[in-house]
Amino acid sequence: MDNFISELARCLRQELPGMSAHLGMAPPHRKTELQDLALHKDATRSSVLILFYTRDNQPYVVFIKRPEYNGVHSGQIAFPGGRWEKSDKSLYHTALRESNEEIGLQTHAVEYLGKLSDLYVPPSNYLISPFVGFYKGNPNFVPDPKEVARILEIPFNFFLQPNAIQDTTIVLSSDFRLDCPAFVFEQETIWGATAMILHELIVLWKTIV
Repeated sequence: MDNFISELARCLRQELPGMSAHLGMAPPHRKTELQDLALHKDATRSSVLILFYTRDNQPYVVFIKRPEYNGVHSGQIAFPGGRWEKSDKSLYHTALRESNEEIGLQTHAVEYLGKLSDLYVPPSNYLISPFVGFYKGNPNFVPDPKEVARILEIPFNFFLQPNAIQDTTIVLSSDFRLDCPAFVFEQETIWGATAMILHELIVLWKTIV
């Protein structure tokens, strides 16, 4: 596993594919907004943590499922993270703080590996900075029930399979139906911003394997 972590850190030091990778998993009706840099200037800064750990000598990635609520991200699968606060030393520390609050992450055990491209999210007007970290040890996650309905721990190798991405119809809380590509793991669908961020990491990883 030491080799996997070192290779992951190495690929994060390469030139990032950015928008080209994001658009590969973007809902079709959002592609124009994603590329409109003028919209990004007034966006709220935020960050997420793509957290790896090992189990049975295999790398796993941690996701959260949002509770059902009256909002644009109700019930969605996401990475731990949230809005930058003035007390945060950096956007990376925002991701760590939010991960501690949402899943009880012991942040002292996280090794920083690198950063992916920022992603603008039109529905919430957030500009997300994704950071990648590795948890050194056996994590014991404790979800905050106000923010997390469920924690998902998914083998990274799943996302490298040819059938991991499927054309999917998403039914939003407003009953609006949206056709878009998504990662479908068992009964859970990972789409939207989370899928776009994850796709950039996968594209990077496939350049070195």
